[in-house]
Amino acid sequence: MSGSLLVRRGGSGKWIADVCIVGGGGHVGLPLGLMFAGKGRKVLLHDLNHAALRIIAAGKVPFMEKGAEGLLRRVLKRDLLRVASHPRPIAGVPTVIVTIGTPVDAFLNPMMKVIRGCVNRLLPYLSSGQLLVLRSTVYPGTTAWLDRYLQSKGRQMMVAFCPERVVQGCSLDEIPRFPQIVGATTPAAELAADRLFHAIVPETVHLSPLEAEFAKLFGNAHRYIQFAIANQLYMIATSAGVDYGRILDGMRHNYPRARDIPRAGFTAGPCLFKDTMQLAAFSGNHFSLGHAAMFINEGLVLYLVNEIARKHELEKLTVGLLGMAFKADNNDTRGSLSYKLKKTLTCRAKRVLTTDPHVMDDPDCRPLQSVIAESDLLILCVPHGAYRGIDTKGRPVVDVWNCLGKGTRVP
Repeated sequence: MSGSLLVRRGGSGKWIADVCIVGGGGHVGLPLGLMFAGKGRKVLLHDLNHAALRIIAAGKVPFMEKGAEGLLRRVLKRDLLRVASHPRPIAGVPTVIVTIGTPVDAFLNPMMKVIRGCVNRLLPYLSSGQLLVLRSTVYPGTTAWLDRYLQSKGRQMMVAFCPERVVQGCSLDEIPRFPQIVGATTPAAELAADRLFHAIVPETVHLSPLEAEFAKLFGNAHRYIQFAIANQLYMIATSAGVDYGRILDGMRHNYPRARDIPRAGFTAGPCLFKDTMQLAAFSGNHFSLGHAAMFINEGLVLYLVNEIARKHELEKLTVGLLGMAFKADNNDTRGSLSYKLKKTLTCRAKRVLTTDPHVMDDPDCRPLQSVIAESDLLILCVPHGAYRGIDTKGRPVVDVWNCLGKGTRVP
């Protein structure tokens, strides 16, 4: 059919999937699909991203995910995984897992229309009796709303919210080690979801749908606030002319009560900020800790630029940014504060150069040695393992992460 993609690999006779992953070409959907396929389930990956599906069908993973490529090739060879860009093959599949969450708009309000639009597109191919699982973070109450909405359209489906709980890039390692939260709308949905995930997780934890939605949001908001505490302490220490990294090392030395205090660093990505703002919206903007964390984590970029400008004639400097992904040893740039820093510096510095050993889709990124050679000052934005021990040729380095052993104060 025009504009659609359906890839079959090997096999004979009629191929019927056990599980369909909607958004199956993404960071949440693909690792989950691989986990089920690795356990012998037939998995259909449905996604609108034709390019990603073609890459996957060719045995390649379109992003960094430890151990994924070898597993992908094995399940393709066994004809346990197929991809499709049209939703028609979803019809009759016993389990449909939707990995599309609730984003926030420019006003930091949740965009429910994304979930509604996805469900409406799938609706002609959904039927009563199917298990429909929401996997990505959703606004509180979405699971119950979806159950009611499907019933209003004549679909008596089993609906559950079963959030992913892993660090991006480590899904294949962490999914089988951690409990799976199951928040289902009916006992039948709870039983079906429990049986589904017991194939890949050690145990399940049963909550109500709203409790499960809050559990996911609370976990991400807690991490976001933790990092904000570290970044606020970093700014206090730096403003006082002392090294936060040295202070933290002293606090942690043989003192277990301080072991959970994180180092400072850019706190970004597609989840922590967004999910904290969803809680703020749900609480009627009375989540003061969440808003404070946002101001601190987002404000760290402006703080660094102002500190550099206070000590250097920034308009005369070529500044090199080391790392453009949102986290270490990853190639995902979604929500990366490195780009906020680049935009801010572009208005104030003579020139801004960027580099990243993992990001391949940014034409502005240059080789590391070229950036070091042409820069007057370097900022370590992301503590990639590839940067440890590098020779910065005597250039002053702003290293918030204290990764290069050059201290955390702005030189």
